[in-house]
Amino acid sequence: MRKTAKPPSTASPRKQLTGFIAKFNAKIAQQIRAVRQSLRKRVPAANELVYDNYNFFVIGYSTTERPSDCMFSLAANAKGVGLSFYYGSTLPDPHKILLGSGNENRFIRLEGAATLSRPEVEELLRAAIAQAKAPLPSVGRGRLIIRSVAAKQRPRHAR
Repeated sequence: MRKTAKPPSTASPRKQLTGFIAKFNAKIAQQIRAVRQSLRKRVPAANELVYDNYNFFVIGYSTTERPSDCMFSLAANAKGVGLSFYYGSTLPDPHKILLGSGNENRFIRLEGAATLSRPEVEELLRAAIAQAKAPLPSVGRGRLIIRSVAAKQRPRHAR
């Protein structure tokens, strides 16, 4: 039988998250932290669903604890950081900045956290929040939830 995930960690979710980010080179790790901080400020009541998968490290921002209720995600690999929209194919994109051609998911590449402040990116974030299946709680702070950790992963440092 093939092993698909590491056994659950006894470390706190915050400590696990710190370890996942530490796998990246300093520049990308800093970018992940800055983008996460910006998204956390934007949607403090959203749950952060964390996946340290084979191809990507992902933090999804969800109105519930269900991945299908994810509005958008920070996605990182050794090449950089992006912002992925789970239901991006249905978002209005008058500025044509969304990339991808899948049935649902669309994304943008982020040069840094400042990209999130661009008006056309803010429009996409607002639209993704507005079309969420379940509304964001109006008060409170979302939970940090480690959803999966792949036993095997691509290198997080560029070669």
